[in-house]
Amino acid sequence: MTDPRLSDNSVFPDPVYKQTVLAPLFDGAKDHHVAGFRAIDRAHLVMLVETGILNAEQGRDIAQALDSIDAEVDPTKLVYTGEVEDFFFLIEKELKKRVGPDLGGRLHTARSRNDIDHTLFKLGLRERLNMLIGKALTLHRTLTDAAEREKATLIVAYTHGQPAQPTTFGHYLAAIIEFVGRDIERLLEAYRIVDLSPMGAAAITTTGFPTDRARVAELLGFAAPLQNSYSCIAGVDYITATYSAIELMFLHLGRSIQDFQVWTSFEVGQIYVPNSLVQISSIMPQKRNPVPIEHLRHLASQTYGRAQAMLTVMHNTPFTDMNDSEGETQSMGYQAFESAYRVLDLLAALVSQIRIDPARVMQNIRRSCITITELADSLVRREGLSFREGHEIAAAVAKSVVAKGGDLVSDGYGPFTEAFAKATGRASTLDATTFAELVSPEYFVSVRTRFGGPAPEPLAAAIASYRQEASRLAEQYENLLRRQADAARMLKTRFDALKDKA
Repeated sequence: MTDPRLSDNSVFPDPVYKQTVLAPLFDGAKDHHVAGFRAIDRAHLVMLVETGILNAEQGRDIAQALDSIDAEVDPTKLVYTGEVEDFFFLIEKELKKRVGPDLGGRLHTARSRNDIDHTLFKLGLRERLNMLIGKALTLHRTLTDAAEREKATLIVAYTHGQPAQPTTFGHYLAAIIEFVGRDIERLLEAYRIVDLSPMGAAAITTTGFPTDRARVAELLGFAAPLQNSYSCIAGVDYITATYSAIELMFLHLGRSIQDFQVWTSFEVGQIYVPNSLVQISSIMPQKRNPVPIEHLRHLASQTYGRAQAMLTVMHNTPFTDMNDSEGETQSMGYQAFESAYRVLDLLAALVSQIRIDPARVMQNIRRSCITITELADSLVRREGLSFREGHEIAAAVAKSVVAKGGDLVSDGYGPFTEAFAKATGRASTLDATTFAELVSPEYFVSVRTRFGGPAPEPLAAAIASYRQEASRLAEQYENLLRRQADAARMLKTRFDALKDKA
């Protein structure tokens, strides 16, 4: 006898559940996944007919009905009523209206919402990764062009927030290019996991029907089916790999953006931002505010935070199909892509337009004595001193010049001769002209000819290698897009052929 306490006359859906869960999930599906649902239905139908699970007449009637649904049902105007559980059941309901419950139910043969959902989410991520990688490649090219343009443009390089050594803006930008290239590689590696189709796993263990998982993967533009059917519905590493790669990219970009913020400050001023990217103050007429850099910084942080949130949601979840990785979580993750696009576009525009203020750079070099390291190095090479002796002499010179607020080139030779004589007991062989050359920023850069240095030869070689890398990455990316475009045409051809069957 049934326990009266368990008697249940309630009707699905509970109003609060409808409002708080089902309606938002329905809206997310119709906003983000309509094209994915359509492609999955068509690819699955083509496979069912090709394998003989459905006959040609059944395939024709279902295909024609799916076409009529697309023509007659506008997803943007749909409002969740609770008549069906979700968007999937709404489409199935519409299909059954047109071909009857028996034939309408046959499209779902050998599949589940489990494998459909993860395929939808992979299609959604793939579409967004296509755009993200394309924009990242554009930034990579823009940075490389800027490095070429600025390869001889002197700047002050900083360590620990203090002026350290002169280098070139091209050399600095080359450092950004290198990590952007590695970040694109990480995105492409994440893509490799996204690019495996879960369709055919059904709920967990595949099916007893003679389905062709590889064919469905091919029609949907995936590289291949994901092998283990349990992994298809339980493994979320396609999510964690994607958002880990995004998290790292925007963590890295944020550090360079912060440099640009500091370098445009009045006190440093070595970057000039053109008027097209400067906002004014509403009260202080003298202000030139490079506000786009602030937007870059907070948008990069928002992207990082949103990507990190996706990893947090995946933490300590059961290894099975579960809602934590689905609908609303996917929609939340898409926000990371939206802010990421804005950062990449704006940063490319900024890098292409900013310029270095050479007068301010030279002023900061004079005030900071940052070429003094080369004096120590030159004393080793030219005077036969140990580096420690050379370093101590150079330090004494810098201390003296800074104390008088002087300039190392014009005011450093006297302190140098005194410090050299005191340290070595003899006079230096360097005359004032040679001393001035050795402590000039141009000389400092020109002798840094080692691999990876800022001198013309190694920097030119580096820039050439970045262009080669960009071509290689672009080729991988274009191959992915080409495969997906070919698959979309193939699916359309095969689906249209089903509709025309006599």
